[in-house]
Amino acid sequence: MRRAAFLLAAFMSLALTGRAVDNNVVQVVWSGTAATVTVADNISQYVSVSSGASSHVVITQSSDFAGVDATADNEDGEIFYVLSGTSADGSLTLNGSYKCEIDLNGLTLTNTSGPAFVILNGKRIAISAKKGTTNSLADAANTTYKGCIHVKGHTKLKGKGTLNVTGNSAHGIWSKEYIEVKNITLNITAAQKDGIHCREYFLQESGTVSISGAGDDGIQVELDDEADSTGATTGHEDENSGNFYMEDGTLTISGYGSKAVKTDGTITWSGGTWNFNTADVTENAASGIGTVSLVTAGADGYYDLLGRPVEASQAKGLIIVKNNGQYNKVIIK
Repeated sequence: MRRAAFLLAAFMSLALTGRAVDNNVVQVVWSGTAATVTVADNISQYVSVSSGASSHVVITQSSDFAGVDATADNEDGEIFYVLSGTSADGSLTLNGSYKCEIDLNGLTLTNTSGPAFVILNGKRIAISAKKGTTNSLADAANTTYKGCIHVKGHTKLKGKGTLNVTGNSAHGIWSKEYIEVKNITLNITAAQKDGIHCREYFLQESGTVSISGAGDDGIQVELDDEADSTGATTGHEDENSGNFYMEDGTLTISGYGSKAVKTDGTITWSGGTWNFNTADVTENAASGIGTVSLVTAGADGYYDLLGRPVEASQAKGLIIVKNNGQYNKVIIK
């Protein structure tokens, strides 16, 4: 009996601090009601796993961690969490005080009692769907967290793979700070509240985003704090504008309960394809400025905010468009 206990303890030690992964990597593989967590030796002093072999994985980065073993591909020496496998009753909770990257490498994860991901690091969190992989996350009702993916920091969704999200409790994806999207194919197939809900700003640089079945808004962008509003900033550095930006890619929103896009700031579309009724968006929701229409083809007239006529060739920035007798505020770049 003692020998069996010793072997089990040795196995658990190997599973948590094994040598089978590269530097700066924590590998998590789900299988049913269990998960194996392997931590690279060079970061083992900074990473603790309190969940053992449970499928509800809880990992904490030490507050002393500020990056180690930086390389050309990892210039800050941050930790990469590489996730794969399948569980019909599992989750990931990540605590820490430093930015990190979560790599989805063929993961199907459903939590029957809360969010699939709870990321409590108050820093930049990159969630990357690796090329050629399909990854699916789903949650269940809870009163503590705000999304199937719940992120305390700012969130970058990227990669050349696919991420499917089903929000059975609240929002599909909730981020306390900004969200940026690049390259990824993101499908939010249901949400009790908003498909995507974030603060500060939302930016889609590229990629394909599809949101369907949101009980409230497809995408909602809030100011983090109205008193600290910055408006747009160069490179979005320290921006808290409540703005929505789309530069490229495809955005499809359908079956929502309220608005396709709702913001506390302004809506700027400089490229890409919108597949929804572009009149069904609202900007400056916090101050009640009103509805925005991004449909300018065949407009009857353009006016500045004082109601003065503007030539079509000079219609730039926030203006008023008269279209079929209706007046709407529009962002034109």
